[in-house]
Amino acid sequence: MVSRDWRYRGQHFFGRIGRGSPFQRGDFKYIILQCIKDKPSYGYEIIRALRERFFSFYIPSPGSVYPTLQMLEEMGYALASEKEGKKVYAITEEGRKYLDSQKEFRARMRGQDKGWNSEKMDDIVETRRQFEKLTQLLREKARTADTEKLGRIRKALSNAYEEISKD
Repeated sequence: MVSRDWRYRGQHFFGRIGRGSPFQRGDFKYIILQCIKDKPSYGYEIIRALRERFFSFYIPSPGSVYPTLQMLEEMGYALASEKEGKKVYAITEEGRKYLDSQKEFRARMRGQDKGWNSEKMDDIVETRRQFEKLTQLLREKARTADTEKLGRIRKALSNAYEEISKD
């Protein structure tokens, strides 16, 4: 099981940290509308839903979710209401029409979702765990390694790259 703590916020797939997401420009609003289509939700629930959908390999930041929710509200695709001190967002009829009009996006997402099937997720998660262990080891060793050791590390990484890229 992949660790689900705050350190993974902002990480994408195999450690690509920083800006970007697995979506094309403009797709994120559609993803969020899908999240609130069946169940009105607040921002953190949407973040959790996306974390689960992408098996913790993609976790959107609050800095991307909340502005998108506000934009959807301004566009008339979502409606916010106050519930127990939290802003809860629900899809509007206009939002449903927008979702229905996005056939190209749905087809593209179906194609991407094929890579996320549960049959191979255990292997993918274990591969990520090994990648993270290697990353941590490299951080530790690089600080204290001399030039010769760093050369051996680079050679091992180069060999691993060649082996992985064969397919």
